[in-house]
Amino acid sequence: MSIVKRNNLFFPTLMNDLLRPDWFGGTENWNNNLPAVNIKDNTEGFELELAVPGGKKEDFKIEVDNDILTISNEAKTESKEQNDKYTRKEFTYSAFQRAFTLPETVDGSKIDAKYEDGILRISLPKKEEALPAPKRMISIG
Repeated sequence: MSIVKRNNLFFPTLMNDLLRPDWFGGTENWNNNLPAVNIKDNTEGFELELAVPGGKKEDFKIEVDNDILTISNEAKTESKEQNDKYTRKEFTYSAFQRAFTLPETVDGSKIDAKYEDGILRISLPKKEEALPAPKRMISIG
């Protein structure tokens, strides 16, 4: 299973390096929104685990199109604090998108996902023909 990589052209990389927030006193990382991903390959299929704490399962969008699995999240929050002398509103917006090329051995119609304890787990079962054949006894004639 492989991650679809972005095009590493010279100009966008140069611009990203020149406009990094930490050059202006910030400590943010450009990709701090991207969740960490673990990919496990076992005999029944693959399992992806994304660390996305604080999310809601309604905020995630998972789709398969032309053997590309795309996982995205968009979350918006708004808080308002009102006092006698001032009103403060804060808006936060976070989003990410990860795309993976599915191998031919994955059965795309049986993909399942669960979100629990800040971990998004996506199971990608293998097709029957890709599963290892069970052990069988051969009689001697």
